[in-house]
Amino acid sequence: MTEPTLTLNGVSIWKGWLNRADQEALVADLRAVASAAPLFSPLTGAGRPMSVRMTSAGRFGWYSDRSGYRYIDRHPSGVAWPPIPKAVLMIWDSLCGGRPPDCCLVNFYDPQARMGLHQDRDEADFAHPVLSISLGDDALFRVGGLARTDPTRSVWLQSGDVAVLGGAARLAFHGIDRLRPNSSTLLGSGGRINLTLRVVT
Repeated sequence: MTEPTLTLNGVSIWKGWLNRADQEALVADLRAVASAAPLFSPLTGAGRPMSVRMTSAGRFGWYSDRSGYRYIDRHPSGVAWPPIPKAVLMIWDSLCGGRPPDCCLVNFYDPQARMGLHQDRDEADFAHPVLSISLGDDALFRVGGLARTDPTRSVWLQSGDVAVLGGAARLAFHGIDRLRPNSSTLLGSGGRINLTLRVVT
């Protein structure tokens, strides 16, 4: 495993891990995932729709509604989640190893979407890392500490970049402040796809 390009408050980031051909192949895989399990807009606990649309692949999918945040074993339509694409699992094996992920969350950001500071803590064992893959338009990624009020640092994630939240940074607060519209031609009509891989159980 190569050393990360940079570390941001403990989060390891590999810039340009995926070349353009690999990105295009991965987008084709994800279109097949979204065809089997269509994108949907989850609700926050307050009943407001999130600005991102999402779906999942793997044993479980992440879900949110007025009852809270959780994992479910089927798409809201009732169909089974499709398997995680092999190319995604290869990235996990290269940078995380160990037990394979149970969930690959697929988030689609349109140019106005964002993701507020949050922790990934709906999983049973925080010893397993979280891996994030960026595809499409640049996104301003902000990382803090273990408390919401800790100082934050930011970096622009570009298409093909991969980040890993592990160790002391596994529960770091993080989010996406904004996109840089039309900074990538990967998705044709713009926007950003973020894949987040997690061990759930």
